[in-house]
Amino acid sequence: MNLRTMFGAKTVYVVVIIAFLGSMVACSQPSREIVEEAGSAKKEFLLGPEDVLDIVVWKNDDLSQKAVVVRPDGMISMPLIGEITAGGLTANQLASQIALRLKEFKERPAVTVSVKEVNSYYVYVLGEVGKPGKYQLKSHATVLQAVAVANGFTVYAARNKMKVLRQMQGEDGKTREIRIPARYDDLVSGSGEIGDFVLKTGDVIVVP
Repeated sequence: MNLRTMFGAKTVYVVVIIAFLGSMVACSQPSREIVEEAGSAKKEFLLGPEDVLDIVVWKNDDLSQKAVVVRPDGMISMPLIGEITAGGLTANQLASQIALRLKEFKERPAVTVSVKEVNSYYVYVLGEVGKPGKYQLKSHATVLQAVAVANGFTVYAARNKMKVLRQMQGEDGKTREIRIPARYDDLVSGSGEIGDFVLKTGDVIVVP
């Protein structure tokens, strides 16, 4: 084998290695969908089952309701208008929906909805943490905050291999699971594509 042939073979070999390493790096990066979903939690609290609400209709004590519990199907019941969907709405959105329905019976109804008790926001923290389990929280929490609630990592925790499992509903109405990488170093430094993001109710943090 002459020198030119050897040089050409080495060049091809180097190119193949670079291409292989590049593909590995690309595969290790989260997709745009994953990155966007990690930051998709709304700042406003969304109502859910077992939340307790106070509903006030201005100047109408008969229509105003105290300690209304959102049912497991996300519905509540109101005088005159019957059942109305509360699950997945903010308190202000629910107030607007109630006011809209009441317009059939009352001119320019003014409605306010306040959340008396938050019972629908919960996450699971599993694996190598001090106290694995289901945690019902009273306010939004990030990944690191939820791990702290679970008494932190054990000495065996692979912190940079954490994942958050989340159920997503597609446009076809079908539910699918996505896995959001939650590398501890990225969460702390904020330098990665995914920082310390806010969890949605039902999220599962897995610490291997």
